[in-house]
Amino acid sequence: MPEGPEIRRAADEIGEALAGQVAREVFFAFEELKPYEATLSGAKVAAVESKGKAILIRFANGWNIYSHNQLYGKWLIRPAHTYPNTNRQLRLAIHNQDKSALLYSASDIEVLRDDELCSHPFLSKLGPDLLDESVTVEQVIDRFMHKNYYRRKFTSLLLDQQFLAGLGNYLRSEVMFVGRLHPSLKPVDCSPQQIRRLAEVVLKLARQSYHTHGITTDLELADRLRREGVPFADYRFWVFNRAEEPCYVCGTPIIKEESGGRRFYFCPSCQKG
Repeated sequence: MPEGPEIRRAADEIGEALAGQVAREVFFAFEELKPYEATLSGAKVAAVESKGKAILIRFANGWNIYSHNQLYGKWLIRPAHTYPNTNRQLRLAIHNQDKSALLYSASDIEVLRDDELCSHPFLSKLGPDLLDESVTVEQVIDRFMHKNYYRRKFTSLLLDQQFLAGLGNYLRSEVMFVGRLHPSLKPVDCSPQQIRRLAEVVLKLARQSYHTHGITTDLELADRLRREGVPFADYRFWVFNRAEEPCYVCGTPIIKEESGGRRFYFCPSCQKG
């Protein structure tokens, strides 16, 4: 599933293609959304925003398209009214004079008025968005120590969008590694210094991943490995998807485990219990 950084980059691309332009034609695949085609066709796209792992396309007439990619959704930007050769199912298309924004395979799509956004079941419960530059280390520390969260294991807590919006499976593993915390721990098990470091790491890695197209390792290390011919997939992460590979810090083989049906990775030497 795409995580916050990937969704923010998708929103950037959609916004570059659509924002400030009139949507000449809007297409929905789902019958229950068909009546909104006439409402949105001919309206100007005011902005495109990411909300954690969701995207909000905002129209100047007071309406919005909410979408969540879930596991398989994918946005493509194409020249107007051109389509890729794909077996994916087109769910949403927004066409202006020059560009088409096409959403394939996603099933979570809604049309909402401006006044409905604050009560939306997903949007209204989102925690602070890590890609919002106004979110501070102190705010993240407060989230870790909140009574609703400080007794939960990091393996489940770091996937909860009500806790912090935008974290997902790869960022969970990477944050725990750089924070030097064992996956079995909870915030209540940690010292104030560990929690502060973790809050700094959460913000740093989410924002670095956004700006570097998914790299969470040290950027000097990533650059050196790239120059040595190491593939992107192998230098992108510290531990995620690197089971049995040597840790870049200590050389110990990385371990893969599961929590709630989701895989995570850690170094047993760097992340002691």
